[in-house]
Amino acid sequence: MKVIDHINHSDQTLISFEILPPLKGKGIHSLYQHLDPLMEFKPAFINVTYHRSEHVFKKKADGTFEKVVVRKRPGTESICAAIMNKYNVDTVPHLICGGFSVNETEDALINLNYLGIDNVLVLRGDAAKNETSFEPEPGGHEYALDLLNQVKNLNAGVYLEGDLKNSIQTKFCIGVAGYPEKHFESPNMDSDLRHLKAKVDAGADYIVTQMFFDNSKYFAFVNACREIGITVPIIPGLKPVYTRKQMTILPKTFHIDLPADLSNEMAICKNDVDVETVGTEWLLQQSKELKKAGVPVLHYYTLGRPQIVADVVKEL
Repeated sequence: MKVIDHINHSDQTLISFEILPPLKGKGIHSLYQHLDPLMEFKPAFINVTYHRSEHVFKKKADGTFEKVVVRKRPGTESICAAIMNKYNVDTVPHLICGGFSVNETEDALINLNYLGIDNVLVLRGDAAKNETSFEPEPGGHEYALDLLNQVKNLNAGVYLEGDLKNSIQTKFCIGVAGYPEKHFESPNMDSDLRHLKAKVDAGADYIVTQMFFDNSKYFAFVNACREIGITVPIIPGLKPVYTRKQMTILPKTFHIDLPADLSNEMAICKNDVDVETVGTEWLLQQSKELKKAGVPVLHYYTLGRPQIVADVVKEL
């Protein structure tokens, strides 16, 4: 079932979760252990992130170095299929530009369609770790809008081999990312919103936001979107804070602010156990306010701490 159909057919706020694929060398049971505490809440869908491969240099016996491609986590196709098979829940694989040619992207979409997966979240993706800025793969997409258009083409039955006869149309529901505090590469919020509207105008069905910790920024973002004619559902993305180190890691990595009240409370915590208590309560209060405001979905980035999210959702 498509994400947009879940939203349109519900008269209450839904719950969804986002997970990482297991690290290479970990079995599928590590994924199930992560999801088991969350499934009692009957999520409408589960997002599965994609992490692009990395280039590392390994020293050879003769003293020279060899450039090697390393992928620390498997692709999303098999993970989504395993989740759907075990839990009978819809999945949303992340689809990124980085590391893929347009032909590889088409193959991935065909495989997803074979598996009965109706949803994708279309993202440009981050720069590779050895790059200072994003560089597209040779023969790949530079922008999320280009990737979105490829998905829309398949939905219309238009493949890269234009001479295919009687080609089937896929039926992907397409999500895109939104940034309540602006994408860090955009010069200003107005520019960022114009890029977002271009993706919606091209056919995006809904928006899911980057994590935020100040609900007023989400509400202001939604209002700004509505003012420029973006009418699709806007799903808030939420994440628990559970270590003192995250006070610096989260703002640096995701280019977001932590509210002063939250950071001040965490600063006086004696240890990470106390920080987790503060972070859990903050997430709960965020969730309550957003649910009261009637948001379509509460989307939780569980990433490593599913039990915190389970405790919060149980309180809701």
